[in-house]
Amino acid sequence: MVTNNKFTLRTENREDQTIVFVGGEFDLEVATQMRAVMEPLIELVDRRLTLNLQDLKYIDSTGIGILISIVKARHARSAPFDVEHVPTSIRKLFDMTGITPFLAKAE
Repeated sequence: MVTNNKFTLRTENREDQTIVFVGGEFDLEVATQMRAVMEPLIELVDRRLTLNLQDLKYIDSTGIGILISIVKARHARSAPFDVEHVPTSIRKLFDMTGITPFLAKAE
């Protein structure tokens, strides 16, 4: 679990799925922490990797870049990946940048 004044990151393992709960502000300041948590999870190809963004308040271009790198890495490994519970304001940003189709049940 990663927690600071403006960002939280928590993982939860279920049967064949790892869910990463991302909350607060996902920006350049927390990028290193996010990468450190995600890198080993990306390699777990026998498990679905899901990002739950329900509590995400803000994401900048660095955060979007990390999401895209996760999509690419999971796709290259033919490993299941998806993003769930995206807040409306964040979904609008994803729609404007054109990444929404890559985040829904990307495999």
